[in-house]
Amino acid sequence: HLATSLPLPSERDHLRPRIDLIVFMIDIKSKYSLKSVEASLAYVDVSFFLGKVCFLVTGVGRVNCCSVEMNAIWKLGKVYCSPVLFCELELEGIRVATAQRLVRILQICAGHIPGVSALCFGSLMRNSAD
Repeated sequence: HLATSLPLPSERDHLRPRIDLIVFMIDIKSKYSLKSVEASLAYVDVSFFLGKVCFLVTGVGRVNCCSVEMNAIWKLGKVYCSPVLFCELELEGIRVATAQRLVRILQICAGHIPGVSALCFGSLMRNSAD
């Protein structure tokens, strides 16, 4: 399920499936994209930041067109204890690899991978980025 902003409308709460992972997408070419993510973070329950949130930064292949500072993105990951993934959606190989990584993260967050918790995985992702 996709949402362009948070909070989600409450009128369909009873029909909404369980949320296992929230992926915030940031287009590195758009300051509005970062502002939208920052505004939406206030609506996420604190418990999600224990391994069930990640930031996906797109457009990284065009560093010369950046409108968002990398420090701001790294700070988001650090402040919210959430991994940051980078990709270039215009390149099919990278797009496919990123989709596979997200599916794997989702499987872990949903509890479909025995012996690996979302919290443990999130911690490993943050440590590998450091």
